[in-house]
Amino acid sequence: MIYYLVRGALRIIYKFLFRLKAIGLENIPKEGGVLLCSNHISNFDPPTVGILLDRKVHFMAKAELFEVPVLGWLIKQLGAFPVKRGGVSKESIKTSLTLLRSGKVMGIFPEGRRSSSGESGVAMKGAASFALRSDAAVIPAAIIGNYKLFRRTKVIYGAPVDLSEFRETPSPDSLELATEKIMHHIAELKARG
Repeated sequence: MIYYLVRGALRIIYKFLFRLKAIGLENIPKEGGVLLCSNHISNFDPPTVGILLDRKVHFMAKAELFEVPVLGWLIKQLGAFPVKRGGVSKESIKTSLTLLRSGKVMGIFPEGRRSSSGESGVAMKGAASFALRSDAAVIPAAIIGNYKLFRRTKVIYGAPVDLSEFRETPSPDSLELATEKIMHHIAELKARG
C-alpha cells in the first residue's frame, strides 16, 4: 500500500519537476522475473527507473540507509533491501535471486556507482550473474537528462537482451561477455536518447 502511495506521489513530482517521460514501457514483461539494468547518474535514478512501471521494482540499497530512523523503515516498505559496501553479501545475492525466481522485478545499476560524467564506466558482473542464475528477462534502460528543474528527463526501456548463448555454453568468460552485452544495449539506448 505504501509503495503505491509513494509511487503515485513521485510520479506527480517527477513529471512536474523533471518532465519525466518513459519510452518503451511495452518492453517490460507483464509477469515473470525481470532484471532492469540501467546507467546510473544520480541518487534520483531508482525512482526514475521504477515509478512509471505498473509493477513494483526492488532495488539494493546501502545497508547504512536501513539504520536511519524512518528512512530505513520507508525504503524497506518501498521494496529496497540492504547490501553492504565493498561487495555484495551472500544475503543480498540470495534475496536478489529469490525475488527474480519468484517473478518479481529488480532494478540494478551494473556499474555499481554513479557516473556524473554520463560516460559508462566498468560494469560489475552481478547483473549478468543474477540474470543467468535466475532466468529473468533482462531489460536494458537508459536515463537521459541531468535532472535540471523543468527540463526533460527521460528513461528509455529497450527490448529484452538475449543471454541464452551464455547459458547454453557456460565458460569462465560467460559472465564477462554477458556483462558486455548488457552494457552495449544500455549504451545503444543512451546514444538513441
